[in-house]
Amino acid sequence: MKLSTRMVLVAALVAAPVASFAQSSQPVSRAQVHAELAQLEKAGYDPRDWIHYPENIQAAEAKVAAQTATAQAAVTGYGGAAEGASRSGAAASGL
Repeated sequence: MKLSTRMVLVAALVAAPVASFAQSSQPVSRAQVHAELAQLEKAGYDPRDWIHYPENIQAAEAKVAAQTATAQAAVTGYGGAAEGASRSGAAASGL
């Protein structure tokens, strides 16, 4: 097989999962958009503030994402590392 044919084949194999993933998204309902906007407004986003537009929605989205991650960690039991330290091996046992 020629090198160019191999490269095209490899590129097609790499692009196929990306294309199928992009098509799997479902349309968002009006109620979902309204709920997301209400959640962003509760986090501090003001849609009428056009002067600080990119910064204020990004800050609200980050706050919502942090709240969602915290809530999910509380439900699932998974989360970030706990404070403290652990040791193992000969140094920990004092040998």
